[in-house]
Amino acid sequence: MVRYAFLIFLVLISGCTIQGDGGASRTKTPFALELPTVFNPVEGATLETTSISPPPIVALTFTPTATATIADSTPTGKIVFTRQMFGENHDQICLMNADGSGQRRLTSDSSLEHFYSSLAPDGNSVVFSTNQSGNFEIYEMDLKGNQTRLTFGFGDLYAPEISPDGRRIVFANGSGQYSSIWVMDRDGSNPHEIFSNYGSDAVDPTWSPDGMQILFALGVGNDRQLFIMNRDGTNVRLVSSTFRTRGRSDWSPDGRTIAAYSGDPWMREIFLMRTDGSDLHQISSGGNVQAPSFSPDGQWIAFTGYIDRMQDEEGCEIYIMRLDGSDVRRLTNNTYCDWQPRWGP
Repeated sequence: MVRYAFLIFLVLISGCTIQGDGGASRTKTPFALELPTVFNPVEGATLETTSISPPPIVALTFTPTATATIADSTPTGKIVFTRQMFGENHDQICLMNADGSGQRRLTSDSSLEHFYSSLAPDGNSVVFSTNQSGNFEIYEMDLKGNQTRLTFGFGDLYAPEISPDGRRIVFANGSGQYSSIWVMDRDGSNPHEIFSNYGSDAVDPTWSPDGMQILFALGVGNDRQLFIMNRDGTNVRLVSSTFRTRGRSDWSPDGRTIAAYSGDPWMREIFLMRTDGSDLHQISSGGNVQAPSFSPDGQWIAFTGYIDRMQDEEGCEIYIMRLDGSDVRRLTNNTYCDWQPRWGP
């Protein structure tokens, strides 16, 4: 299996301590943990490193841009998310309807951590990462809370997502010196690495709607860039040389648009862009918002925000808004953090 390595010029900026889409100063940093210095790929894999000239760094101006008129629609489907119910390291997987009703907890062990959840394409189950076994492994769970363990001891694994055809799962493996992107069959068999880059973490992979490509973030800390590759790890290309992010992004259901977030601590905003990086524009208006996820009809975005509780480390709640940033609706209301929303059918 060929491994693809890209050496990218990274300019580190000071930022919050969260990984991906949490709060502004929380310590959920799975890929910033003390990791082994020796990388152990799947048996038979080879390590190749290449050096290429870095792309030019261009300043990104955070300026809202007017968007086309958004069709009227009512939010439908379900949103799975992480709820920090019992303080640090006790995150639970929860589910609610797209209007915020019917909120319920799916995981049951209050002493363990469960996070990075996403719904299956049919909406009948959830995949997520948990430290039930000591390491962070990937589990699948039906909506009644019945769990099946899918991985066994080959790494600390995060951010799983089932492919649109329901046959595969993509995820990040943070057990090496740098996090890499892996794919396995739906039942956990045939796990194998498809991308890594020595010197950078590859995180938060997500399938394109047709299942032929994978979008992910690559870099260190706040200074990551978005890349797209084929589902087998070939044809890796940079989305935008001007856009920097920490992690989670999403595809629109028609596969033409990417939603992602960027900005300094407590000043993060959500942006839309084409898959080639063009038409980059901000749609949010403050509130330290992050981790966007498209609705199944492509007319709404769910996200984590501090709109009503700025500067409160536990003030993150789940919101939705239309694609032009209008009609912002708060779905959760707790004294603890709700984060990592992923919208599904």
